[in-house]
Amino acid sequence: MFFLSKKPVAPNYSVLQADMHSHLIPGVDDGSTDVETSGELIRGLRDLGFSRLVTTPHVLGTMYPNTPETIAAGEQKLRAGIPDEVAATSLRSAAEYFLDDLFLGHLNAGLQLLTVTGKQVLCEFSLSFPTQGVKEILFEMQMQGYTPIIAHPERYIYLSANKLFYEELREMGCLFQLNLLALGTYYGKSVTELAGYLTKRGYYDYVGTDLHNVRQLEMLRDPKIGEGLKRVMDQCRIRNKEI
Repeated sequence: MFFLSKKPVAPNYSVLQADMHSHLIPGVDDGSTDVETSGELIRGLRDLGFSRLVTTPHVLGTMYPNTPETIAAGEQKLRAGIPDEVAATSLRSAAEYFLDDLFLGHLNAGLQLLTVTGKQVLCEFSLSFPTQGVKEILFEMQMQGYTPIIAHPERYIYLSANKLFYEELREMGCLFQLNLLALGTYYGKSVTELAGYLTKRGYYDYVGTDLHNVRQLEMLRDPKIGEGLKRVMDQCRIRNKEI
C-alpha cells in the first residue's frame, strides 16, 4: 500500500477579511505597472480570501509625489479599466506616507492625509538607517488628531540592536502593521525573527500584504505564512475586521 503525502495547502486569509496595505493603482509608484496587472493582483487577493481592499500608494518626496487628487485619478482609471474586478471586491484608496521633512511640511501646511480607517494613517520611514526626527513627526501627526500605523516594523532590521525604540513607539500610541510575507522566506531570516519578536510582545494591530507584483502574490500562497498568521492571531489583537 502506498501512502501519498498531502499536498501543502495555500493559506486562506478570509479570517482577516480586509487587506489594508497594497500597491494596486497602476503607474503611481513601484507597485502595479498597468491596469491588467492590477486586475490580476485583485483577482489573486480575492482568491486568497480577502473581501475588502484598502490600497495604499506611496507618498514619498519627489520620487512618488502623490496627492489625494493623483491617487483618486488613479483609482478612477482602475475602476474604468477593470470594472467587473473592482465591483466584485470592495476597493478604496488610502496612502503610505514616508516620514521626512517634506511630509512634515505637508502636516504643518494642514494638508489632509488619506486614512486607512477613521483617523488612522499608514506611514513608514527609512528601511536602511535610523531617521532623525521620526518621533517628532509622529507626535505632530497625533497633535493633528491622526493615529499613526507603522508599516512593516519588522523590516527595520537595524532596530534589532535597539528594540527599545519599538516600545517607545507603542507607548506613544502608534499602531503596528505586519507584512504577511515576513512570516515566510521572502524578506530573509532577520526580518522573520523580528516579526516573531513583535508577535510575542503582542505588538501587531494590523496585517497587510504590501502587495506590489505578481511574484509577491505567488509567495503569499506559501503554507508557512498561514502557520505564522495563526500564531499572530493567537498572540495579538488584529483589527483588520474593523476596516
